[in-house]
Amino acid sequence: MPEQDITTPDQPIAPVQLKVSGKMLALISGGGFAFGALIVLGAIMPAEFKTDPLGIGKLSGIARLWAPDEKTIDPTVAGAPLARDYDIAPRTDVIEIPLTDFLGGAKGSELEYKVHMKKDATLIFEWETIGASNPNDIGYDFHGHTTPAPGQEMTVATYKRARGLSQKGALTAPFDGIQGWQFSNFGDKPVVIRVKLSGFYELVPAGQEGNLAGIIANVPGAQARPDFQTNER
Repeated sequence: MPEQDITTPDQPIAPVQLKVSGKMLALISGGGFAFGALIVLGAIMPAEFKTDPLGIGKLSGIARLWAPDEKTIDPTVAGAPLARDYDIAPRTDVIEIPLTDFLGGAKGSELEYKVHMKKDATLIFEWETIGASNPNDIGYDFHGHTTPAPGQEMTVATYKRARGLSQKGALTAPFDGIQGWQFSNFGDKPVVIRVKLSGFYELVPAGQEGNLAGIIANVPGAQARPDFQTNER
């Protein structure tokens, strides 16, 4: 049987024309924009810029890419816990303590002022001297002690003994008791020690151990010791 030529003459193939309406084009463009925005907001921003506006980075774990490795510690291993609850509300007080010059004697040029604190309570303090310029004129003994019943042993803690015109710091009470300062004026002029306190403590009532001089808190120095004479010369 003779072979048949099944080839066809070369003929141009007509291109297929797709008609895309304006509405479809808008949907395609909008979908591409939305997809791109989703990638930026859900992946790039959480991973690169620490921002997760959609919450996808947190759910997918992408947001962890920028975060450092975590190290968990036990806050009680080194001793006292780093976070505490207290039975009393925090408070703030300003105490102005007038002192005579050194000729005023122990009842004029020296004075002890303390506050009640429970064990592990925190006190933030700042005091300054008004009326003196020589750091050697003012001596202070920052300490605390328990208030045991007669015949019982007293626990005492000394934090700092020095001379100076001011001090700033914080204290975590090592025991239940009273904490504060013994101030002494060695200068030849009367002064006022202004003490600013903040934290978890209670004021000692006038006449009790820690406030035997009867200092009144939150009033000017002239009113803090009603019967006090500055011994000004």
